[in-house]
Amino acid sequence: MHYIIMDLEWNNAYVPKTKSFMNEIIEVGAVKLDEKLENIGEFSRIIKSRIGKKIRSNIRKLTHITNDDMRSGDPFETVMQKLEEWIGDDDSVILTWGNSDIRVIIENFRFLAGRQTVPFLKNYTDVQRYFQIKKGIPVDKQLGLFNAAAEIGMDPDDFSHHRALDDSLIAAECFRSVFSEDFSKYILRCDGEFYERLFFKPYPISNINSPLVDKSLLGYSCEDCGVKGTLLVNWRYSNQYFRATYICPQCKKKVRVAVRFKKYFDRLDTRKTVTLITEDEQPVLIQNGLE
Repeated sequence: MHYIIMDLEWNNAYVPKTKSFMNEIIEVGAVKLDEKLENIGEFSRIIKSRIGKKIRSNIRKLTHITNDDMRSGDPFETVMQKLEEWIGDDDSVILTWGNSDIRVIIENFRFLAGRQTVPFLKNYTDVQRYFQIKKGIPVDKQLGLFNAAAEIGMDPDDFSHHRALDDSLIAAECFRSVFSEDFSKYILRCDGEFYERLFFKPYPISNINSPLVDKSLLGYSCEDCGVKGTLLVNWRYSNQYFRATYICPQCKKKVRVAVRFKKYFDRLDTRKTVTLITEDEQPVLIQNGLE
């Protein structure tokens, strides 16, 4: 198997047709590693913009890619065809640092090439997530590439920051440092479910009558005496949570209860908090947990 570590640089451009902004790729860089993790090829191309006529100043300062550089690049379809030929027909997996790049390249294929899928994207792994798992770093902390390089003793200043090929080389070193035989279980097959999952946007349930709402959680029993609470203020939806006020008929204490149901692609996340209402109306959290 070959490992293709890829990085993109993009320019945020306004699309008159959709009256919205999109991230248009202006540079692609990649490193190809063989089964021994040895570098057997590099790819670097500037892409001529079709949408944004000028590179935004912050992107220009970050990447040092000039408008002249961009204008002299090749069209998107041409560069992607060259990239596909460079990747070749051998069994391979595409790796990117975080999944933002893979989202952007899919978006560009859809808008610029009219293709819903990326032809050379057969297998994929988020190498940032893999690195953090192997290093025991919580994946929700989103470790930056240069911090990861420092973590393994690299000096990021040896490379050009925020240029596609150099970032690919850094990510390749991070990948090598944590690679183990179990890597295959982190490879995702890029089928229809992969695309659906990648672009699924989690959303909170706002309809209390939704079948996804577990009505058994919309209640309160006193954590001190176990008596079922009496509803004072009925359930209402606010800021992603269903909220209500209860009183314990025995302890006479009042609490505010908040429950959130959030739908992800393959799971429902439920959070519930109970906050004590004190005499001076300063709420004190007394219960916070996942159901």
